[in-house]
Amino acid sequence: MAFWNKNVPNSSSSSSSKCFPILGLLSLILLHPTTTTTTTSFANAIQKPTYDDIPSFREAPAFRNGNSCSSRDVDKIQIVMPVDANYIRGTMAAVLSILQHSTCPENTSIHFLSIHLEPEIISLINSTFPYLSYKIYHFHPNRVRGKISKSIRQALDQPLNYARIYLSDILPEGVHRVIYLDSDIIVVDDIAKLWGVDLGDKVLAAPEYCHANFTNYFTDTFWSDVNLVKTFEGRRPCYFNTGVMVMDLDEWRKGGYAQKIEEWMLIQKQRIIYQLGSLPPILLVFAGNIKAVDHRWNQHGLGGDNLEGKCRGLHPGPISLLHWSGKGKPWLRLDARKPCTIDYLWAPYDLYRSSRIALEE
Repeated sequence: MAFWNKNVPNSSSSSSSKCFPILGLLSLILLHPTTTTTTTSFANAIQKPTYDDIPSFREAPAFRNGNSCSSRDVDKIQIVMPVDANYIRGTMAAVLSILQHSTCPENTSIHFLSIHLEPEIISLINSTFPYLSYKIYHFHPNRVRGKISKSIRQALDQPLNYARIYLSDILPEGVHRVIYLDSDIIVVDDIAKLWGVDLGDKVLAAPEYCHANFTNYFTDTFWSDVNLVKTFEGRRPCYFNTGVMVMDLDEWRKGGYAQKIEEWMLIQKQRIIYQLGSLPPILLVFAGNIKAVDHRWNQHGLGGDNLEGKCRGLHPGPISLLHWSGKGKPWLRLDARKPCTIDYLWAPYDLYRSSRIALEE
């Protein structure tokens, strides 16, 4: 059920925009890579900060559609993102990047998922993006009570991480297709290009990484059980990152995929067959059976590994989306004055009112 619905179409206010020096920064990153290191119970897993922890933000520029943009609801781009006080700084930067690089920014509709539904969060979104069309939906943590197993990093155990599994239940049936995005991303291309991916007969589309060692995503307990391994029969399973996905919610609902993923979560509670939160059960259901998307749409791993958060450089090739998956988050490293070079690509989109990070530093 939607807790808040904000829709301000066709506002008459003037258009404004600000072009950030992304190309120059990309050159800096590519020429000067960095390799330095920066250093339960269910109730405790739900991190609820105090209101004093919620930051304030500058108002974003107003990005408006051009004359060639459609005004039909059917042409709206539906984007889903989690939002909470711990990651809202990343969410705000992500939304700004999406709107800034969109040809038709007013055709973007955001669906936020939240556990706590703080009024302060709603107020921040309204004041930062007063023209944004969005809704907020409540994800009740009881939905995954008793189903989450401890992983290698506490952040991966948060119930909100599992909300992406239940989108077909959370969103209205009138929302047929969505792009799911994590909060630690920056889009530097027109999101309409990703929206336009042809799913064919697939339920899910994402960049696929078949060169990655797929066995690392599951434990020896899994690989030593012939019956469990049979789930991949008839498929060539490849790793994909679940922080960037195009999803057909109608087919997800028809196929009962939330229930199929839950079945693996319950097996995990008994056997310990993986250690990476909500990612492995989705891989168990979908790996080897998705629509592959160009790698440019998820330059992931920029937050380093899940334990140390070591700095990483960019993968070779064109870039449309930067993703700070892993332990290290750019806003935390920048505030600590121990940033990785790659974090300076995130900084221009930071609307945090108290930010003192300068690109010259």
